Amino acid sequence: MSLGKVWLVGAGPGEPDLVTVRGRQVLEEADVVLHDALSHPELLDYCVRAEIRDVGKRFGERSPPQETITQQLIELARQGKRTVRLKGGDPYLFARGAEEALALADAGIPFEIVPGLSSPVAIGAYAGFPLTHRDLSSSVTFITGSDRAGKEWSAAAWQKLATATDTLCILMGMRRIEPITGALIDGGRSPDCPCAVVQWGARAEQRVVEGRLDDIAALCRAGGLSNPAVIFVGDVVRLRERLRFFDNRPLFGKRILVPRARHQASATAQAIRRRAAQPILFPLIEIAPPPDPAALARAARAAATYDWVVFTSANGVERFWAALRDQGLDARAFGAARVAAIGPRTARALEPTGIVADLVAEEFVGEALAGAILARASGGRVLIPRALVAREELPHILRTRGFDVDVVAAYRTRPVGAERAGELSRRLEQGELDVIVLTSSSTVSSLCEALGSDKALLGRVVLASIGPVTSEALESFGLRATVQADVYTVEGVLDALERHFGA
Repeated sequence: MSLGKVWLVGAGPGEPDLVTVRGRQVLEEADVVLHDALSHPELLDYCVRAEIRDVGKRFGERSPPQETITQQLIELARQGKRTVRLKGGDPYLFARGAEEALALADAGIPFEIVPGLSSPVAIGAYAGFPLTHRDLSSSVTFITGSDRAGKEWSAAAWQKLATATDTLCILMGMRRIEPITGALIDGGRSPDCPCAVVQWGARAEQRVVEGRLDDIAALCRAGGLSNPAVIFVGDVVRLRERLRFFDNRPLFGKRILVPRARHQASATAQAIRRRAAQPILFPLIEIAPPPDPAALARAARAAATYDWVVFTSANGVERFWAALRDQGLDARAFGAARVAAIGPRTARALEPTGIVADLVAEEFVGEALAGAILARASGGRVLIPRALVAREELPHILRTRGFDVDVVAAYRTRPVGAERAGELSRRLEQGELDVIVLTSSSTVSSLCEALGSDKALLGRVVLASIGPVTSEALESFGLRATVQADVYTVEGVLDALERHFGA
């Protein structure tokens, strides 16, 4: 058996998009991933074929000894495994990566370091201040709140550090923030020196407390801040109000439930995180094969016999292409047929197939797509691969204008949230959700059916609808959309939410 290899990968400070390109590539190729407590859980979505092991250390809780973790790395590599040790921030900055690398070297195990964004550097930026500035700070110190043996640094050591550099970044110091700040003052740092403590930095849960060196500890205790947090001391903190870009956004910190099918939810979650909000993935539907796959297969084989093939969703594109591939066919099966898409997302779903839509509706509803086709043609044969249950406006309009329309079920949606209805009700009752994004009629019906008699709890959150069809589905259940997108896409919904909360 060939020897495996170990990659020590920095997960970055929090936001999963801040992992390096190399780090993501290594996660995708890993056989086993051992992750710590500070790496964002959504990074594990990249581990498409890996065994996942949680080896995180949490203060006050039983955690795996470091020796056990290191031994696992060695044993897995000896088994020929591509093994990743995923660590918050950077593996070599207060993360014991050097100790693990030395043990691997001593054991003759090949290893590679994949650096990550250092947490104090990135967290400072996300909080709104740099660590250096030409006029304010030309030196920085990174220090941990305890020494190698887990014992606290002495007051004398903190006093020596007090005026040694312009900016201090103190990691893992929250349990001793009072004696640390007191020692810095005793060592000559001004009591009114600006300070900030950032908890869960670079994440939607980020909290920032600002103060002076002599009152920051009391402010943090009053605010309930605890680890994981970084303490920043220095004049650069004054720049926060001018340089904030993250936690002053309209959706910052908003907890947004995404009830879409799991395979569609990751892109939506990424779009939400980019607005500084926190996505909560809670699939209430799943996309399933149609009840008659043979009918879809026949329609796919006959695509070239139609004048138009019309797609009303990305799911329809994916399932239709799967039917083509299963029969050894590709884009040539369309022959001279023209292709229409209901919106840009559906048109983008066509791109990997090599097909460019001949027509994309300007308004992303069936009526608009029918109107666009009528403006191009006065008749012909039309194939519509779509969901088993869908609105009939598109085929109805075309048929009344002389088109020969075949509708074939390419997939069906089915609810999957009944077993988690209690959890959803609890979250709504306890105020753990701010927004629910609804992207289709099926998500509305699945949501309401899952809640049952608790449906009234939806009045406690903002209901964000992707468009009029989804809003009509809400009204059929006696509910009303709080906001509705002007452009019927996920980005359009998020734009509408930003206007709502911004106002």
